[in-house]
Amino acid sequence: MTVKFGIDRMLADPALRQPLEGQRVALLAHPASMTADLAHSLDALIAAGVNITAVFGPQHGVRGDLQDNMMESPDFTDPFYGIPCFSLYGEVRRPTDASMQSFDVLLVDLQDLGCRIYTYVTTLLYVLEAAASHGKAVWVLDRPNPAGRPVEGNLLRPGWESFVGAGPMVMRHGLTMGEMGRWFLRHFGLDVDYRVIEMEGWDPEGAGFGWPSSRVWINPSPNAPNVNMARAYAGTVMVEGATLSEGRGTTRPLELFGAPDVDARAVIAEMQRLAPDWLAGCKLRDCWFEPTFHKHVGRLNSGVHIHAEGPHYDHRAFRPWRVQALGFKAIRTLYPDYPLWRGLDFKYEYTNDVLAIDVINGGPMLREWVDDMGAAPGDLDAFARPDEAAWQDQTADLLLYP
Repeated sequence: MTVKFGIDRMLADPALRQPLEGQRVALLAHPASMTADLAHSLDALIAAGVNITAVFGPQHGVRGDLQDNMMESPDFTDPFYGIPCFSLYGEVRRPTDASMQSFDVLLVDLQDLGCRIYTYVTTLLYVLEAAASHGKAVWVLDRPNPAGRPVEGNLLRPGWESFVGAGPMVMRHGLTMGEMGRWFLRHFGLDVDYRVIEMEGWDPEGAGFGWPSSRVWINPSPNAPNVNMARAYAGTVMVEGATLSEGRGTTRPLELFGAPDVDARAVIAEMQRLAPDWLAGCKLRDCWFEPTFHKHVGRLNSGVHIHAEGPHYDHRAFRPWRVQALGFKAIRTLYPDYPLWRGLDFKYEYTNDVLAIDVINGGPMLREWVDDMGAAPGDLDAFARPDEAAWQDQTADLLLYP
């Protein structure tokens, strides 16, 4: 069965668009906001007669023009339509009062990766909070979670909220953006005229395990090049808080990790020795890479490539957060004095005086587990498993797709 995303259902069914008649409509979008025919949602909605009066862009911009991480985008005017485009990753990350006056209904059409720290999740919360304050309606044009339904990781701890941690969620959350919006409304007690234009035919346990084979993959951010990255991201994103390279500056970013001064083959062997069951569902391959920018630029790195695809992939068995945690643990075991973590001088996503690895994980627990030479894999399971079970329990009634 062909899967119809929220945008495609809205375009195909005039009844779904009818409530927008006479309304000023804004669109929150990015490069992956595409229809099945590969038209950008902005173009398609305007062609369908929707009165688009403003556009909002998340991190990396409406057009995805900024390659590196933590690069801010300015406001601008769309050169084709003359519509104001407001950046939600620049001078501000929340909609301003002035920008909220430019519309009545906000359509959110963002492709997520199913991970807590992917900033489009936090942007959704911020626009819902602004909508509650200004009496605006928010509609999510739903899209698949390419990482599927499995959940993994510890819950973000109180006091660790940030732009990469909107609330007490696990790292791999298992929800679509439409479902996540429902959780935000309930958890934060927000009163918003909210609706989800649901997908049609999406089966998170069917072929593709989240991403339908009938759809072309479009990068939702510049370093999200394929479904393998989306599956691995809930683990590999932690490398942003480490001195290791996560592959930025290569053609396979956030699918691998490495450094010039580690032995990837030895790291893989140590990972297999420490917790072979954590490596189920994927294949690790040692490789060499030389980043053209970012960490270890221009230097030959010995790396570990995580393959969560093809015959090696088992959707239910693959646990990317644990795979990457195990990679850190193997390096710490092999090289006890290795300077693994980026220091306090590295300000990660608008934070100060905290380690990036702790911001990413919503607390210090994972780093402390890695650095404790006496800590075993079971100790990480002991603090993560109750959180994973609690998250599944509290989100079970929010799922829109069986």
